[in-house]
Amino acid sequence: MIKFILNRVSRGVLQRLARWVMPLAGLFYAGRGVQCPLCGARFRRFMSYGYVEVRKNALCPRCLSLERHRLLWLWLEREGKLTEMATGNTKFLHIAPEVCLSRRFEKILPPDSYITADLESPLAKVKMDVQHIPFADGTFDVVFCNHVLEHVANDRLAMCEMHRVMRPGGWGVMLSPVDCARAGTFEDDSAVDPAERTRLFGQYDHRRVYGRDYADRLREAGFRVDEVDFFDTLTPDQQRLHALRREILYMVQNK
Repeated sequence: MIKFILNRVSRGVLQRLARWVMPLAGLFYAGRGVQCPLCGARFRRFMSYGYVEVRKNALCPRCLSLERHRLLWLWLEREGKLTEMATGNTKFLHIAPEVCLSRRFEKILPPDSYITADLESPLAKVKMDVQHIPFADGTFDVVFCNHVLEHVANDRLAMCEMHRVMRPGGWGVMLSPVDCARAGTFEDDSAVDPAERTRLFGQYDHRRVYGRDYADRLREAGFRVDEVDFFDTLTPDQQRLHALRREILYMVQNK
């Protein structure tokens, strides 16, 4: 059922419905086996999630965090980034804002400092194409763009645009699904049929499968890139409590 809904209902509609449906769904997961570090809620387990391969114990019924969001949030806490943003005069651009993260950032940052942007998302304040960002050079101290670039026609242009609007010394998070078994990124612009894209790229709206050269693409856009394997710094108990899985965190800086 999860797979059917994700592949047939638009993200915008899902985001609008989630605020009403998910609290009710969460009642069926009452318990204390897992805990979400973003919202603090505890459940027997998290909900299943996935467009093709459905992952068990993945989606928080309260705030809609996935494994990567929980892993990222724990890293932000450990590195003091949340305190840094809360106490500094931080200008933050959040592209395709995830509800679980945006709700927390809205509590940390003033409304005029936290800018959410997307082409379609009802969560976004600014409607924009990441390939043509309508802000001046060096506007932002922080830029987040997670699981977006695999959807974009010209991902290299989007990377350059994000580098352009990040001030010198600024930083960001740019996560994408990466197949570490591949040395290079696989693309095929002739694939336009949703079923064919699912077969080739793993999801109907993906345009590529990134390989180990993903970080190099970011570097070519001008970023300094740190590939952080944060998962292994956590204890097995922490990994189980927050239902995490290994994913490289791609942290960028404007040199």
